[in-house]
Amino acid sequence: MLKLNHLDYYRLPWNLTDNIINWLEPTSKCNLYCEGCYRLNEKDGHKTMEQVREDLDVFQKFRISDGVSIAGGDPLIHPDVIEIVRDVKKRGLKPIINTNGLALTKELLAELKKAGVFGFTFHIDSKQGRPQWKNKNEIELNELRLHYAEMLAEAGNISCAFNSTVYEDTMKYIPEITKWAHKHIDIVHVMVFILYRAVNNRDVDYYLGSKKIDMGELVYNEDPETRTDIKAPEIIELIRTEYPDFEPCAYLNGSEKLDSFKWLLAGRLGTKQKIYGYMGRKGIEAVQMFNHLIYNRYLAYATPKDARKGKLMLLMGAFDKSLRKTFFKFYKNPLNIFRRLYYQSVMIIQPVDITEDGRQNMCDGCPDMTVWNGQLVWSCRMEEQLKYGHNVKTYPKNFMN
Repeated sequence: MLKLNHLDYYRLPWNLTDNIINWLEPTSKCNLYCEGCYRLNEKDGHKTMEQVREDLDVFQKFRISDGVSIAGGDPLIHPDVIEIVRDVKKRGLKPIINTNGLALTKELLAELKKAGVFGFTFHIDSKQGRPQWKNKNEIELNELRLHYAEMLAEAGNISCAFNSTVYEDTMKYIPEITKWAHKHIDIVHVMVFILYRAVNNRDVDYYLGSKKIDMGELVYNEDPETRTDIKAPEIIELIRTEYPDFEPCAYLNGSEKLDSFKWLLAGRLGTKQKIYGYMGRKGIEAVQMFNHLIYNRYLAYATPKDARKGKLMLLMGAFDKSLRKTFFKFYKNPLNIFRRLYYQSVMIIQPVDITEDGRQNMCDGCPDMTVWNGQLVWSCRMEEQLKYGHNVKTYPKNFMN
């Protein structure tokens, strides 16, 4: 496996009280089954607007942030989704809809734009069992991805991002998906690969205090035939088969393993025909630090208008050697002065993994914190809170005997 040195990249400054986003769950009801989902699909899972506002109050009490990921479940089926977006916007935060897209229509999109929606993150992958898309592979699903990207582009100035959960048998498609995102760099602003995780019953046991827990009581998946230890450097290695110069610029480490890559970010600059280079560690540091200095918050999502200002970003080449290299490569052709240069983020997220001694390696300073009983908790482990009131602990097999 490819070896990456975390010290070569900018450690993203996000922490639990000063972060880029919050994870709002107005509903746990969903209109689609996704393999690997960590939330129970509840028929009566909608929160009231009063409850939603209480959750938003908790975020603002404990956390400075740039945006709110409105998730679930699927938030588009919440009857008050437009009001939720409007409320988030009124609080001076960016409303980002995290959805599978099934319920999105042009009419609903128009209403959400009026309410102030900033962007969408569409979760699309081949393990969802989508109507009319069953048995389609990741490459065939690019047609569906493009449908949503074009819908947002037509609506105008709405950020477009895609999530895809990566499984052992879908890893091979990553280079082609990354190539597809490049081809549509003008309307696809973020591409996120989320590495599949499941309950590990082979190496550890789960406990709440001294009581051993049967994790089969929760919706977390256990698939002994599927790898649950895919690491971010493996994905970088795959992407480099298509883009040999592909290089991350920033990361978020694990809470227990400091040199692990829980969030690994690359920022590439290019036209629809060619990638000219990548943001370096100093460039992304400048973006985060200047945004915090001016707006008192770290930057979560850029507007599509800003993503089109790649040539302006090249000015940071004065102190970022990677951008300096990109500058000279781009302007080697004098005609490029008349061409637009786009910026696109590629993110790899590696959820909780367990160390050999049983510790749970979480995202250090997790951006996706949500609310439970008035407190911030990990959104990816909410089912433990709902079932037991606490997160369970893990120990090596037979350690407690």
